Amino acid sequence: MADEMVRLAQRFINTTYGNGATLGISKLDENGQTGWTVMYALTRALQYEMGITALSDSFGPTTLGTIASKYGKLDETTIPSANFCRIIQSALYCKGYDGGEIDGTYNSRVKAAVEKLNANMGVGATYPGSSLWPKVVKGLFNMDAYVTVSNGSDAIRSIQQWLNGRYILRKDFYIIPCDGHHSRDVAKSMLFAIQYELGMADGVANGVFGPGTQSGLKSHTVSVGTTGVWARLFTAAMILNKRSVPFGDFTATVQAGVESFQSFVKLPVTGTGNFSTWASLLVSYGDQSRPGTACDGVTMITPPRAQALKDAGYKYIGRYLFNPSTTSLPEKQIQPGELATIKEYGLRCFPIFQTWSRSADYFSYNQGTSDAFKAIEWAEFHGFKPGSIIYFAVDYDAMDGEVSQYIIPHFRGVMRTIGENSSYGVGVYGPRNVCQRVADAGYSATSFVSDMSSGFSGNLGYPMPTNWAFDQIATITVGSGSGAIEIDKNIASGRDTGQGDFNAGGYAEGLDVDLDKDAYRNAMLADVRSYLDSIGVPETGGDGWTDDDWATLGGISTTKAFDLVLSADWLFTSLARQLKLRKALIQAPVLWELRKMNPLDVAADEAVKNGFDDDCSTGWGQIFAWVTIDARNYCMQQGIINGTPLTSSDIPVVWENLHEDPTYNIRSVAYLTVYNAHQIGAPRPSLTTSQAQSQALLARYNGTGPDAEKYGRELIGLYNVLENYNQLSRNN
Repeated sequence: MADEMVRLAQRFINTTYGNGATLGISKLDENGQTGWTVMYALTRALQYEMGITALSDSFGPTTLGTIASKYGKLDETTIPSANFCRIIQSALYCKGYDGGEIDGTYNSRVKAAVEKLNANMGVGATYPGSSLWPKVVKGLFNMDAYVTVSNGSDAIRSIQQWLNGRYILRKDFYIIPCDGHHSRDVAKSMLFAIQYELGMADGVANGVFGPGTQSGLKSHTVSVGTTGVWARLFTAAMILNKRSVPFGDFTATVQAGVESFQSFVKLPVTGTGNFSTWASLLVSYGDQSRPGTACDGVTMITPPRAQALKDAGYKYIGRYLFNPSTTSLPEKQIQPGELATIKEYGLRCFPIFQTWSRSADYFSYNQGTSDAFKAIEWAEFHGFKPGSIIYFAVDYDAMDGEVSQYIIPHFRGVMRTIGENSSYGVGVYGPRNVCQRVADAGYSATSFVSDMSSGFSGNLGYPMPTNWAFDQIATITVGSGSGAIEIDKNIASGRDTGQGDFNAGGYAEGLDVDLDKDAYRNAMLADVRSYLDSIGVPETGGDGWTDDDWATLGGISTTKAFDLVLSADWLFTSLARQLKLRKALIQAPVLWELRKMNPLDVAADEAVKNGFDDDCSTGWGQIFAWVTIDARNYCMQQGIINGTPLTSSDIPVVWENLHEDPTYNIRSVAYLTVYNAHQIGAPRPSLTTSQAQSQALLARYNGTGPDAEKYGRELIGLYNVLENYNQLSRNN
């Protein structure tokens, strides 16, 4: 929402500093909305007015030090110029305080705003009055809030204000937000506070959970009856970990909360704030010396290594289903005979799926779908039984916005595919925030938490996910000689115990693979175009299209239809491998229907969208919702896919999915192919389905009767063109 005074602040920057040119920035949008762009501009303006030549968005040591050395503090007696004051007034407005009229006067309204700002920050007692001290100015020129926002916790805000008030005079402690939300800055401020209370000097205290801090905490166990600053720090840490205890003394209520927390994170339940409990509250990996019963690694479990792990108390081993590299980490993927060894030694295995997953741009709904299909296939190959939870990796420090934009849709694709096409469960491996948000979205059963990465933004300031199964805390070596193995030590919660017995597994020969596009795309397109042209389907037009219709309604050329099909080659391949049939059976009708889309199809879609009709053929494969319902229900009855039976009341939702989601549409084409075999009394399509039966299946896609028979004759030729190149890719 626009604020008139913020708009005036933006205009002040533009008019005073040459539309940003003087400050080395672009002209500000005068939209009345605050944000980092505005705060950066104000920071640069402040630096400019103080004579700093190297202007920067950062309110760093130089800016802070210049305020301290030149003015000591800012008020009506030290403000050097009217524009300097206008910058302060503008910053106050951007923070939601009354900065006066942006008139360059440090007047009573400005003073009142500063007093309120100091109080909200929790530093009013340290900095009484209406002066702005350097660290307060630094806190003013950022986007931190000092009032409770977005359903924040008043208890957490009290802790934030207490920390600011108690430690603001320490050299390396800066004002943290007082918004009622735990965060990276708050987590680090807690470590600074503990180091200060342990007696560490400025310059020694660094906000890192290092050996000195750990050693000091071992002599500061708190328990019922403890009062004072150590009780406050401990209860603060509990509250920041979403434990409902009062902030202050260590009471019986706190003890009960500690016992609950210790039980949750699998620490010995003592009810006291001992070192291990302090560690679990303050840093994601906690007490790295505590024993673990689970591990994961990239090394094959041989008999000597299995014995070494068993002797060290390990029960559960995480191993990778697949390794896309043929050279890096040669034992990362489960090796032949390895699961038999794990079983023989009484150990259990939980499967992990990871290809890349180290940056946001890897993740998407389609990638999640693709990963899930691959994971199902590899889990079956290795012999993992139904009920096994597969952990899909998010192996980087995902920002919260990236979780929303990329990772949640990715896991929606994973969950939909695993749920529909297998009896496996979905787990997520990643930082705490990723794990919790995926769980909250309903896309994971359990979490494998990458807590070893304690500096990740997704770990700092976030409590342990509620559905955690494995907590990765340290890299260690177990065993010696031939039994030596490097592992990541994990704490196990018991929510997932992996698998201790395995099916025979194995690999189905002759399955389709992704098309070698570099080798075959151009030749394949030429053959598709040649074949379609030979049966009266030119590159463009035809089938009821006028030139004007083609231009305005978006007719699809043969080349465009072909490229759309190739863009989803991963999905056609995945479905064909999952259903163990030839992917050309799915590709041919989709390519044909895309190319043959006409004005009547467009009009029929509009009629359904506008409520004039209930159903029509739609989407890439031009399927009716009622046909899709019949096909999916049949496949559910046959145990081919999982799901809740659909009824006629589901037609609107099914139609929308078919129309809006090509992935859903293509999947439905595949299930319809299986259902059509049932409808014509033929065996389920397979890798060896005959040419005649393939033609009959393709004909049934268009119904029955002479038109359908013609459809089958036309599509079997297209099928053969596509299958030729699929076969070439298989044989490479």
